[in-house]
Amino acid sequence: MDEFDVLAVGGTVIDGTGREPRRADVGVRGDRIAFVGPAPPGAAARRRLDCAGLAVAPGFIDLHSHADFTVAAAPGAEGALRQGVTTLVTGNCGTSPFPTGSDAAGFEGFARSVQEAGPAVNVAALVGHAMLRAAVLGQDLRPATGPELDAMRGLLADAAREGVFGLSTGLIYAPGSFAGTEEIVALAETAREHGLLYATHMRDEGDDLLKAVDEALETARRSGVRLQISHLKAMGPANHGKVVRALALIDAARAEGVDVATDVYPYAASSTQLSSRLPDWALDGGLDALLERLARPETRERIAAELRAKTGGTFLPEGTVLAAMPDGPYTPYVGASLREIADERGADPADVALDVLAGHRALVFIVNHAMAEDDVDTVLRHPAAAVASDGWELDTACGGHPHPRHFGAFARALGHHARDRGLLTLPQAVHKMTGLPASRLGLTGRGTLAEGHAADLAVFEPGEITDRATYAEPLAYAEGVRHVVVNGRLALADGAVTGERPGRVLRRGAR
Repeated sequence: MDEFDVLAVGGTVIDGTGREPRRADVGVRGDRIAFVGPAPPGAAARRRLDCAGLAVAPGFIDLHSHADFTVAAAPGAEGALRQGVTTLVTGNCGTSPFPTGSDAAGFEGFARSVQEAGPAVNVAALVGHAMLRAAVLGQDLRPATGPELDAMRGLLADAAREGVFGLSTGLIYAPGSFAGTEEIVALAETAREHGLLYATHMRDEGDDLLKAVDEALETARRSGVRLQISHLKAMGPANHGKVVRALALIDAARAEGVDVATDVYPYAASSTQLSSRLPDWALDGGLDALLERLARPETRERIAAELRAKTGGTFLPEGTVLAAMPDGPYTPYVGASLREIADERGADPADVALDVLAGHRALVFIVNHAMAEDDVDTVLRHPAAAVASDGWELDTACGGHPHPRHFGAFARALGHHARDRGLLTLPQAVHKMTGLPASRLGLTGRGTLAEGHAADLAVFEPGEITDRATYAEPLAYAEGVRHVVVNGRLALADGAVTGERPGRVLRRGAR
């Protein structure tokens, strides 16, 4: 008699390839899928899942997350599991917890700390360009010298040999924004030599969006690297609609043989650091140097003047909502916009922004309402666009007023966008969160349901899956995911977390 560890029977399999759904059973032995098809007669299982009326899909892969900074503290990752997410891709936007200049704090140290925490989901890491730069140059606003660039390339090669999946840049954030194109091309060449993906938060997502797309594509052309343009969007009312031209540039590059794709979170607001609204020169030397500048009236006014000049464009005080920050004078305003705070205090919004930064050690996160829903739809429909969260919170105990994408991105794409609005078919939506991100990352043996692949499964109710987190009430888990299997073990069963922690730190090239 055949015996399985998990047997999911009677469900509708959506296999992650984009193909039409089919009725099939899925058997799991150990950490692998044993079969997809009719269950053998008389098959027994340690855990049998009745999946009648349910969709059985590969576990979802969040291609763009920042959970490397939270997973050790929230290893149960309930917010991910309740969306069907089984793998978090970390190290995006140029930022990762490594390297820091010491071997113990490199990728190996990071992997060890995550594995010791016992994660419920898998983690696949990228290495951040900002960390490579900071390890070699510090926070200085200047070009890298030849030896410094060689040192960065060496650190990148070390991380590649240790098993990271890619290199990321955050060219809108200091100190990544201090680098010129030549530096990025050189690092992308090293990434290509080691088979890594290059993911970029581009240099501009507003007035110069198309120039930023051109820079990213030119980097890929010159280096030969596989390119992932992170969370494609257009910020500010004057730029709404530009994603159409951005996608046309991407399509033209794909037609000429450039290996490029993109991803998107299904919301018309972003979330980032308030300091990212400031000019590069204000951030030269890091956040401590910024705080010193803010303490000098003349320098502070110069910063405020440059911020004011962006008002109505890429700086929208009415859409800039305080999300999280250390305790300080503006803590009671978490959840309020800069405009609301300014109106209450009879102050200028740019001055309020700088007051908030000065009062909270410049460690201020915002939710930024500056995008158009039509643009989100346009990118989401594109066949080369994966679904991602750009999130980092994994548990609603995080508090604050975070972006709802942390707890709702995948459920929202399946429910609101696919089922309710018909923007995508269900197989298309599932492909964008399984097979497509796995192929971009080079993550073999995951992302599709097939014999011998890793046993990561998301079983959900197609008619019920929905995001409950909203901008007003963001601390709410998604609903409609019934079972989640990670590496062959049930991490979510009958809609409840099991306490199992079967996640792993994945390494490029490892089975």
